[in-house]
Amino acid sequence: EVEEEEGAAMAPHDPFSSCAHDHDCADHDCGAMWRLNSRVDTTKVRALNEEVPESCKQLFRSWEERLDFSKCCSSDDDDPDLIIHVPFTSDVKLKSISIIGGEDGSSPSKLKVFLNREDIDFTNVNDIPATQEWELVEDIHGHMEYNTKYTKFQSVATITMYFPDSFSGDCTKIHFIGFKGEYTGLRRDDVVSAVYEAKPLPEDHKASDTIGNNSIIF
Repeated sequence: EVEEEEGAAMAPHDPFSSCAHDHDCADHDCGAMWRLNSRVDTTKVRALNEEVPESCKQLFRSWEERLDFSKCCSSDDDDPDLIIHVPFTSDVKLKSISIIGGEDGSSPSKLKVFLNREDIDFTNVNDIPATQEWELVEDIHGHMEYNTKYTKFQSVATITMYFPDSFSGDCTKIHFIGFKGEYTGLRRDDVVSAVYEAKPLPEDHKASDTIGNNSIIF
């Protein structure tokens, strides 16, 4: 029997698979659990091969607005490839992803994600190993969520999402993308800067040595 990879789309009861919402979201306060969308820097969200420029910015709404099908990001006709680059205002710990696709086979059928990279485009997306990938299911109601390999998603500044195909093989349509996880409040650049500043510079050692050699003993 073949063992499924952690994070792949398997039976809903598997803790590392896609999970189905089998409860009333109002009773379980799902909106609070999916609050990371408020941490998406929507002004900097961008997409490649989207039919309507900047339509990708409308995908990251609140959980309560997930079924607003007037908001849509579509790939060009007869070309299902779609890349969406999503920066966060500060680093996040990402636990799972929700995707509401289009009807009539226009939902994306696969997803690959790349973390903390600014350079992913159609020239290299198939050459660079993805952080994680999933086989998706057609879901127009937001019933499914896709669990991440959580240890790899602890310090996410940006996530680039590559949808290589749809169920029909024509265009890809997405109405909503949701993120569940924790907001750290840290910025990746700030952490790097703090680590750098904490390291003593060679000049510091030189100054300390000079002071020590010239000290006067009474």
